[in-house]
Amino acid sequence: MSASDQAPSATPSRNWLVNQPYLLLSITALCWAGNAIVGRLAAGHIAPVTLSFLRWSLAFIIILPFAWKHLERDWPAIRARLGTMFVLSVTGIGAFNTLQYWALEHTQALNTLLLQSAGPLIVAVWSLVLLGVRLTLTQGLGVMLSLTGVLVILLHGDLTALSSITFNKGDLIFIAALVIFGFYSVLTLKRPAIHGLSFVAFTFGCGAACLIPLLMFELFTRPLMALDAANLLSVFYVAVFPSTLAYLCFNRGVQLIGANRAAPFFHVVPVFGSIMAIVFLGEHPQAFHIIGFALVLAGVFVASRQPAS
Repeated sequence: MSASDQAPSATPSRNWLVNQPYLLLSITALCWAGNAIVGRLAAGHIAPVTLSFLRWSLAFIIILPFAWKHLERDWPAIRARLGTMFVLSVTGIGAFNTLQYWALEHTQALNTLLLQSAGPLIVAVWSLVLLGVRLTLTQGLGVMLSLTGVLVILLHGDLTALSSITFNKGDLIFIAALVIFGFYSVLTLKRPAIHGLSFVAFTFGCGAACLIPLLMFELFTRPLMALDAANLLSVFYVAVFPSTLAYLCFNRGVQLIGANRAAPFFHVVPVFGSIMAIVFLGEHPQAFHIIGFALVLAGVFVASRQPAS
């Protein structure tokens, strides 16, 4: 790994944090769980392209002062791989999040959480297609173990409830979003060797800019966002936590352990979502929560372990 990939060396504690992939990916999952909740709350109040554009524009403004000196230094490397950087911006920033917010206007929470659990399998397919990297037997077992834990939680311990689940337009949109994000997750390993702040600043800004044509269309076809406290807080949250913080942590985590070993942390997102429902919505924890959490954590541990040499 080149010096340009290193995070800023300001304090020992910061250096320790940026080299802890499991903690970084856990922070990512926590932020993205909150994004799903806020996105569902915003549905019907903020149009999907508007929310996505405001999210990434504000995130770009937040990160730019910290990233500017790194962008100046890394610009020749970015320009040399401009095509890859543009594709990463369009897929992981512009398309995925817009489709996610659009899907949340048409589907229920249970469906999106179930579908998100397919993330590691989608990443495995893209890893094979783009990098020729196969999912190991241990990784496959870990993915299936954690997926079982997610199903236990979401179906309240009754796996027969799978037969009663129906999928709609929003589910199909969300599947498309997951396929796109799986592609982004693997393609980040082909990014130029630049500083993490340079990477997120460029992709945030470029991804937001790519949404402008869709934003213009949406402004003429959908109601404008009301400038009330709830909407402004929603925009602030999605710009700071699931965008700025989560993408810094996710990109660094993938850089440290690879896409296949990082992908099982997708399963932690619905686990954190269930915890948030208990804390913020007053739901009471039950036995199936404990069993499911244990299975998810066991699966993530198995799938993300360093392969034996």
